[in-house]
Amino acid sequence: MAVSSCARVLPSFQCRSDPDFAGSLPKSEIPISGSDRFSSKGSFVGRGLTLSCLQSSLILRFPPNFVRQLSTKARRNCSNIGVAQIVAASWSNDKLPDYTSASAAKAVDAAAAGSVIAPVEVPTGVEVPTGVEADPVVKSGGVVDGNVQLDDLAATKYSSFLKSDGSIAIHAGERLGRGIVTDAITTPVVNTSAYFFDKTSQLIDFKEKRKVSFEYGRYGNPTTAVLEEKISALEGAETTLMLASGMCASTVLLMALVPAGGHIVTTTDCYRKTRVFIETVLPKMGITATVIDPADIGALESVLKEREVHLFFTESPTNPFLRCVDIELVSKLCHERGTLVCIDGTFATPLNQKALALGADIVIHSATKYIAGHNDVIAGCISGPEKVISVIRTLHHIMGGALNPNAAYLIIRGMKTLHLRVQQQNSTASRMAEILEGHPKVRRVYYPGLKSHPEHTLAKKQMTGFGGVVSFEVDGDLLTTAKFIDALKIPYIAPSFGGCESIVDQPAIMSYWDLCQADRAKYGILDNLVRFSFGVEVFEDIKNDILQALETI
Repeated sequence: MAVSSCARVLPSFQCRSDPDFAGSLPKSEIPISGSDRFSSKGSFVGRGLTLSCLQSSLILRFPPNFVRQLSTKARRNCSNIGVAQIVAASWSNDKLPDYTSASAAKAVDAAAAGSVIAPVEVPTGVEVPTGVEADPVVKSGGVVDGNVQLDDLAATKYSSFLKSDGSIAIHAGERLGRGIVTDAITTPVVNTSAYFFDKTSQLIDFKEKRKVSFEYGRYGNPTTAVLEEKISALEGAETTLMLASGMCASTVLLMALVPAGGHIVTTTDCYRKTRVFIETVLPKMGITATVIDPADIGALESVLKEREVHLFFTESPTNPFLRCVDIELVSKLCHERGTLVCIDGTFATPLNQKALALGADIVIHSATKYIAGHNDVIAGCISGPEKVISVIRTLHHIMGGALNPNAAYLIIRGMKTLHLRVQQQNSTASRMAEILEGHPKVRRVYYPGLKSHPEHTLAKKQMTGFGGVVSFEVDGDLLTTAKFIDALKIPYIAPSFGGCESIVDQPAIMSYWDLCQADRAKYGILDNLVRFSFGVEVFEDIKNDILQALETI
């Protein structure tokens, strides 16, 4: 996987006395050991660094490029910042003054020697628009010239000791190395808008692809790179690109992969804002679309034969009726005609469905939903082969919808419980769908796990779980449905889904209120439709709440 990050072998550190204290204090050197993190006297020993400790007011001493950026007061407090935050900075490692003793320097060199630094190469065969540079690939060990050490995450075989998606969601991108040298269990947040070069020659090396760097915050971030690797591991993708929102992911992808005057095929049931973009914005670029039913394979075959189709773009399951597309068959038909296939798997999650393994070229998610899982962050992601994603990444760098590193951290943290949350949500949704289908005050239930669902057999074939969202129509009109929703005590009335808290909404009001009733009906959005996203509450509590609310209508 291509990783556009910079890496440095960590320079050695030395504790020194506060400059306000006079005199020289004796110091004791501590040899580096991978197992002995702390000496018997309580001195810290990190992997690949040496700390020579004093007996008085101690703070860390840094290389000059970093020291110059700190006030005296800040330097005194650096010991409280935490090694993880300190080493996330990009420092000079060239011709540093001799801050450490000879033996300490040798120890650092010996530790650094354990990570062989390999040159950076640009993958061959990647088609990139004229005037745009492709993101380089980092090979084994790290990066030339050392900026924060970067292991070869793409070649890491987590499958050798992680046998389940749940474990991969926790450890991928972190357990076997990440682009930040730290002994911290959690991935540090690197809050920076730019990355510096020590001298002009390094900048030239970067421009001529002999050196790797993020260069600017819009082009990447070490924290975000960990998240991208984690999602790639779950999806079985060569690479992943994180963006500021799910809609940002969809729009940038469509503009990058479909040329002016091109044609796409999409499906009737989908997120409304995606439909609006396809119907109102893409035509300004001369891009047209054919809209088919998710299960209408004949219609797809016809349009593929009649004209050149650049992209088949759909959700599976769809929003809000949870229709399913035969990803394997659609991919086969499209690939025979040279058409790319993109599946929005937001409702499925990477745990319930592997779109790439089924034949799709690209899978995207609104990471805001299940992947982050806590209703506290907005993000989108695109996963697939490097050759395709690099083209999207190029436009993304121009458009500027970069993900904030703090948001990346929240998603990494949220993914630690992804498998637990999805298991609970799958179970609750499945059980409640059956209860609702048999309830006299519910007219119809939409859920892939039900035999009544039009694509139930297909869903069983390509999904391992049916998701945590159930849509259903209550027996009543707009106001009756609103009365039911208002009687619920647990779920929040809100947009979005996939979080720990249950969320409910009435699409006719929440998403389509600007349309008249007749226009809403054209999209199948009836006044009595309810979309219920189940959180991780105890099943009995949520069941009792829904049943009591139904009794009020």
